[in-house]
Amino acid sequence: MKFILDFFPILLFFGAYKMVEIYTATAVLMAATVLQTAIIYKMDGKLQAMHKITLVLVLGFGALTLGLHDERFIKWKPTLLYSGLAIALAVAHWFMKKNFLHMLLGTQLQLPHAVWNRLNLSWMLYCIFMASINGYVAAYFSTEDWVNFKLWGYVFPVVFILGQGLYISRYLPKDEGEQK
Repeated sequence: MKFILDFFPILLFFGAYKMVEIYTATAVLMAATVLQTAIIYKMDGKLQAMHKITLVLVLGFGALTLGLHDERFIKWKPTLLYSGLAIALAVAHWFMKKNFLHMLLGTQLQLPHAVWNRLNLSWMLYCIFMASINGYVAAYFSTEDWVNFKLWGYVFPVVFILGQGLYISRYLPKDEGEQK
C-alpha cells in the first residue's frame, strides 16, 4: 500500500501532463502531494522529515511555477531536494559525527557501525547522482523529455533500494528455524 502511495503523485502528474500541459500537471502534483501527506499522517499518526520537506518543496516550487508561469521551477525541485539530502547527510556525518540513517532506522535494523557508515555514504552518492541527472535533463532536454524521465527514471530509486536491501540482508540476524 505504501509503495503505491509513494508513486501516485508522480503518476497523476504524468497523466495530467500527457492529457493537458505542465501547469495543470503541476497543480495536480501539488494537490496529490497534499493528499498523499494527509493519508500518510492518518495512517501513521505522524510525518517523517522527508514527507514534510517534500511537501514544502512541491508546494513552494509548484507555486513559483504556476505564479510565474515558468516550468523551470518544478523541473529543478528534484535537483534541490536531492542536493539538500546529500549535503545534510554529509554535514551530519563529517561535521556533526552523526549518521542520520542510523538515527532514523536504527531501532528497526540492527547493523554494524561500519555498515551504517557505508549505507550513509551510498545514500550521499545516490543523492548526488540523482541531483546531477535531474539537473542535466532539466537543463538540456525538453519538458516532454523531462516528464518522461521523471516517470521512467523511477527505475533508479527502485534499483538503488533493492541493492541496499541485498547489501544489508547479509548483516541481518538469521531466523533460528533457518539455522537448523
